[in-house]
Amino acid sequence: MAMDSFDKKILAELQVDGRLTVTELAERVGLSLSPCHRRLKALEQSGAIRDYRAQLDPPTLGLNFSALIFVSMIDGNQASVTKFEAAVIDIPQVIEARRLFGDPDYMLHVVAKDLPAFQALYDDKLSALPGVQRLTSTLVMKSVIENKPLPL
Repeated sequence: MAMDSFDKKILAELQVDGRLTVTELAERVGLSLSPCHRRLKALEQSGAIRDYRAQLDPPTLGLNFSALIFVSMIDGNQASVTKFEAAVIDIPQVIEARRLFGDPDYMLHVVAKDLPAFQALYDDKLSALPGVQRLTSTLVMKSVIENKPLPL
């Protein structure tokens, strides 16, 4: 999809505040309501806008522990990758999973209530993931950048 400056302005505004009404959005980007609405629908249909959601604060919700887990797989064949990824998706504490080039094969971002909850998660679920050769974890001291808007 070819985007012009108005499309990029719409995306930039929505990255900052996804709850804007179409009227507020049109006002901020300098379009009338109908063209703004058409552009917004086109951006949604093209997949440029995947979804709208609330960003929650983990510590406020009692999730005070955060760790990055680096996963090295025994075998990188399609069957192993598919089984591993399906199992990871089913673990609610894994809030981000990225497949990487090289070693390690994956990076998981997990949250938990505290260290004992993380240890139980690690021992019961993470270490039992299919195809895993090695897990290496590091604790997150603090988040410096989270959910930063994409550069448009």
